Amino acid sequence: MTLLRGGRIIDPSQGLDAVGDLLIENGKVAALGPSLTTNAETVIEVQGLTVAPGFVDLHTHLRDPGFEYKEDLYTGTRAAVAGGFTTVCCMPNTRPVIDTAERVADLLQRRRESALCRVLPLGAVSRGHHNNLLTDFAALRQAGCVAVTDDAFPVQTHALSTAIQARARRVGLPFVAHCELVEFAGQGVMNEGELADELGLPGHAAQGELAGVRLHWLAWLQDQARDFHLHVAHLSAEATADFIRQLKKSKMRVTAEVCPHHLALTEEAVREHGANAKVNPPLRQEEDRRALVAALRDGTIDIIATDHAPHAEWEKDQGMLLAPFGVIALETALPASLTALLDPGEMSLPEIIAKLTIAPAQVFGLDGGTLKVGAQANVAVFDPDQRHVVDTKDLYSKSKNSPFIGRELRGRVILTIVEGNVVFREGAVLISRDGAKSP
Repeated sequence: MTLLRGGRIIDPSQGLDAVGDLLIENGKVAALGPSLTTNAETVIEVQGLTVAPGFVDLHTHLRDPGFEYKEDLYTGTRAAVAGGFTTVCCMPNTRPVIDTAERVADLLQRRRESALCRVLPLGAVSRGHHNNLLTDFAALRQAGCVAVTDDAFPVQTHALSTAIQARARRVGLPFVAHCELVEFAGQGVMNEGELADELGLPGHAAQGELAGVRLHWLAWLQDQARDFHLHVAHLSAEATADFIRQLKKSKMRVTAEVCPHHLALTEEAVREHGANAKVNPPLRQEEDRRALVAALRDGTIDIIATDHAPHAEWEKDQGMLLAPFGVIALETALPASLTALLDPGEMSLPEIIAKLTIAPAQVFGLDGGTLKVGAQANVAVFDPDQRHVVDTKDLYSKSKNSPFIGRELRGRVILTIVEGNVVFREGAVLISRDGAKSP
């Protein structure tokens, strides 16, 4: 048995916010409450710290298989637990693409051998990401996929969206949509506007994101199937958030996510960090950032998701025009979110924790995101007030492409527990690659 003693326990799944103890036995939450009396073999003092459910990320790129020079299952989940995440959903744009039941099975086998936390696969909607032959959604679901997605290869036609919706509805899988019509993006590498013009860089118009959502909405209007679930990935623009708000008033089942970098940063980060601030969709203007915060606060945007996208240093060193899109985010997700939301009083700590725990679990219908008695003991313990400057030497991801390097952020994860096992404590991952055995 392990006892976490004296922390501020915040569990939005139970409406719980109180100082107390948390008892873990046989990998599960055994009890929680004030001043528990136990004969626990291990007692960890957590006074002054926040004890929350382990975080759940619905949008992680682990790059494994095929791009292990950027990240792999061990290093990616090492970064996850360092950031307080105990469940991550991995995107299928690997090599080979996760587009068959056999490839899902291979991923899950290797997960069991090397991952430090729970890894749940998302399947590709099309074979090889070519958008001309849909995958077998039923087989992907049976093999263990929790959703299907076109991420990084966005759907461009009404006909393809209609076909995806029909198949996803039939098997009961959410469709995670990267909403972007490429005619608006062109060769853009950052937000379209005055700053892009000043820097001499091609712009990526926000209208493309809105048009992508509208494409899926128009396809849905054909039959208005209430059991189809559209999940909109990485919102970046005010107009898109406004449209999602309208859709939520209709009969369409739609959920949405926002990334910490879109909550905390604007296009100005490109001036300072160059390609390490190159993401798709791009960082936009301050009015977009404020609109995303408001949409997260009022429930238009359901969750915070990282879109953790590691790249090697040499790739980002190619500069804005040639470097790939993406930033690492698992380790900075909580601090960036607290800095953007808690510091200015936009959201309370329990509200922010909800967007990282029970809300994402509910979006995909996952078990997790809770400290209810009997639940798996997946726990994140953090200091919400500790400020630190992000330094590459402290990051556990294999890649270091972050726009937060050198920036002071609020909040630091102190302890992460996965199914009752302490895997991260006070800046150190406690399990080596050879010793990794995931749930």
